[in-house]
Amino acid sequence: MDRKKLLRLLLENGRMSARDIAEKLGVKESEAAAEIQAMEEEKTIIGYHAVFDESLLPEHAVKAIIEVKVRPERDGGFDKIAQRLSKFSQVSNLYLMSGGFDLLVEVQGKNLNEVASFVARKLATQDGVLSTATHFLLKKYKEAGKLMREEERSERLNISI
Repeated sequence: MDRKKLLRLLLENGRMSARDIAEKLGVKESEAAAEIQAMEEEKTIIGYHAVFDESLLPEHAVKAIIEVKVRPERDGGFDKIAQRLSKFSQVSNLYLMSGGFDLLVEVQGKNLNEVASFVARKLATQDGVLSTATHFLLKKYKEAGKLMREEERSERLNISI
């Protein structure tokens, strides 16, 4: 079975049934189900999530992207500091980046003050953190390849000259 095709199907729709996956891949349903279970057990598939308007949940009302410059640790490079930062409940995503900063941290909170307080009191004070730049997300248009809202149709006629 082609694992890459299976993963692409699940990326498109994490709720796709083993039956539908098997049909699309031309294999038996039991084979598709066994392959999914094997990938879950070996942590190739780590989890599934729904894409929705997170502002509907008060604890996720505010999101920020934070650029973090760090001093890599002698024995752990960027990994040890990234592991420490990933343990904070406010951190939803964390990436090692190339370019002008080292880590990109996505943080969520109930309000601007909660996120700002996290950055000032917990993130910026960590050993090895040299600087941070915080960018608050104002509106989400697309996530995980999905448009958040359908394009509105205008009643106005197009004018051409």
